Amino acid sequence: MQFRNGVFIITEERHCPLYNMGEEIYVDGGVMRLPAAKSTCLTLAQDIIKLVSEDMAYESYLQGTKKKSKFECGGCGGRISFEFKQEKEFATVQMKLLAAAQRKEKLKDISQFASLLRGIQIFQPLSDEDLLDLATLLQIEKCPWGFPVLQKGDVGDHLYIILSGRVEVMDEDGVTLADMGKGAVFGEMSLLSGETVTTTIMATEPTELATLSKKNFRHMQVRFPALQVFFYKLLVGRITTINQQRAEELSSGMVGQLADIPPIELLQMINSNQKTGSLKIEAGKRKGQLLFNEGELVYAIFDGKDAQEAFYAVLSLKNGRFKFVQGLSPQDMRHKVIGGFMGMLMEGMKRLDDQET
Repeated sequence: MQFRNGVFIITEERHCPLYNMGEEIYVDGGVMRLPAAKSTCLTLAQDIIKLVSEDMAYESYLQGTKKKSKFECGGCGGRISFEFKQEKEFATVQMKLLAAAQRKEKLKDISQFASLLRGIQIFQPLSDEDLLDLATLLQIEKCPWGFPVLQKGDVGDHLYIILSGRVEVMDEDGVTLADMGKGAVFGEMSLLSGETVTTTIMATEPTELATLSKKNFRHMQVRFPALQVFFYKLLVGRITTINQQRAEELSSGMVGQLADIPPIELLQMINSNQKTGSLKIEAGKRKGQLLFNEGELVYAIFDGKDAQEAFYAVLSLKNGRFKFVQGLSPQDMRHKVIGGFMGMLMEGMKRLDDQET
C-alpha cells in the first residue's frame, strides 16, 4: 500500500482528551508521527491512514484559488478538525536547509528548557528523553512584580512551576500565608480536586513560570507515573496541612456540609489525624456510613454500594450533609481494614479526573 506524505494541523478542538489546537501530525514514508509526548489515538490514526492511502484531495481549487480541505476525527466523546498544512518534501535544496535549520533551532530551545527542568527536584526521576518530551508540553510565562498569577475563585486550569523569581500566597485579607521560589509548584490542588482556587498568588519579583494546561497535565500523569505519584502526594500533604486546624473539632464530633468541606478533604482529615468513629453521609435520598479505626477505613456503605466502591462514590459528592461521631462499638472495632487508605484516595481522585475528561 502506498502512503502520501503530508503535514496536518489541528484547527479546531472540542473536548478531545488528548490533542490541542495548533498541534501537528506528520506522515513521512508511511510513518505517522503525532504531537510529541502524546499517546496515540487509534481513531485518529485510522482516519489519517485512510486519508493518506486513498485518492482523497488534500486541497481543492475553486476559480483558480487553492483551498485546504477540512477533515474531522470524532470517534470518542471529543472531536477535532484538522487540515492539510504542507507536503513533507521541499522543492529546493535551499528550502530543505531552511527547514532543517528551523527544526534544529526549535530542538535547541526545547533542549535548553529541558535543562532548566533537570534542576528542579520533582523532575529528577525522569530520563533525558522524558524531559525533552515534557518540555514540548510546557509553555513559558513571564510575570512582572506585583502580577496576580492566580486569584481566589479562579477556575484552576493550569499547573505552574517557578523557574525563577518568587511568589506570595495571600488570603482574602491580603495576609501572606507563604512564599515560594524556584522549583515550587502550585495550581495542582485545583487541577486534581476540581475545586476553584482558594488563595491569591502574587509575583513579588520578576518571575518566570512554566505552565501546563489541564489537558496536558492529565496526559503527563499517564505518560510519567512517577510524577503522578508526586502530585497526588503533594495534594494529600497540603490537604493535611489545611485540615490540622479542624482536627480538634473531630474530637467532640463534627457536623457540616460537603459544599464547605469537600469529601477528599474530610476523609483525609479523618485519616491523617488517626480518628476512630462513624461518618454518616446524606446526599438527597442517598445515604451511607463510613467507619474508621485509627484513621483507616474499616467499613463503608453508600447508595447501594459497599467497601471501596462506596468510598469512591462518597468522594464524588459535591453536596450533602455529614456527621462524624467519635468512637466505635466493640463489634465495629472488629472490622478489618479495607485496603490502604492512601492508595484508595489516589485511585478515587484518578477516577474523578477521568470522569471530567
